[in-house]
Amino acid sequence: MSNAEQKIQVHSVPDLRNTSDDALPNYLNSLKFTQDNKYLDVRLALGYTAVTVAGLLFYFDWKLGWDATKAWTGPAVAAYFVLNGAFMYWMYIVEKGLVYAGEKDGQKIRISSRVEKHIPIYHLTIRYTTSRKPASARGELWQQIELSAPFTRWFTADGFFVTKPFQQFLASEIPIVGEADPTNVVEEIGRGSASETKTTNPANVAQVLGQIRAQTASSSGASAAGGKARKRG
Repeated sequence: MSNAEQKIQVHSVPDLRNTSDDALPNYLNSLKFTQDNKYLDVRLALGYTAVTVAGLLFYFDWKLGWDATKAWTGPAVAAYFVLNGAFMYWMYIVEKGLVYAGEKDGQKIRISSRVEKHIPIYHLTIRYTTSRKPASARGELWQQIELSAPFTRWFTADGFFVTKPFQQFLASEIPIVGEADPTNVVEEIGRGSASETKTTNPANVAQVLGQIRAQTASSSGASAAGGKARKRG
């Protein structure tokens, strides 16, 4: 859909990010990606267990009184803090802003998002497997790319989220998504404030995606060569 769908506070960077984060899984799932919910399941299990412990402690204290429950208060409070600590660790250390994990036709993808305070720019870290089968005994080969774009690319000035340009951004910049949705792959015409986009002919999508892969591989190779040169120095 290309119409504006929902309105948010346009000056709230967290709202801009949350709305974009919510739209991303919906889009990928519509392309027949299969979402892996294990990260979400662990987070929910930790959160609900911590809340359950606190709720039960309150209930029994209210029903039975302090004298009957005081022996359980210490262990219950300790369990709550352990579970809450595990919840925070899982969110900020393990997930690290993970928005989507899934696969399509044997290729896996992981997408994490972040924003900087008061700066309305959407940053994405994408990791995906480069082939549908593991490479020899080394296992799966993963490619990583970093993307960023201003939220104004898919939000109107009065705070409406517009689906089409958001989908075009993802399909044009992420090869595995572009292969699944070639009609949303676009190429730039011009640069700067005068830049425009046009839909790429599906017959040329493979060429465009090949160029994206080549540029990503070239950048990765240059970074690796630079790291080796610094070590030798």
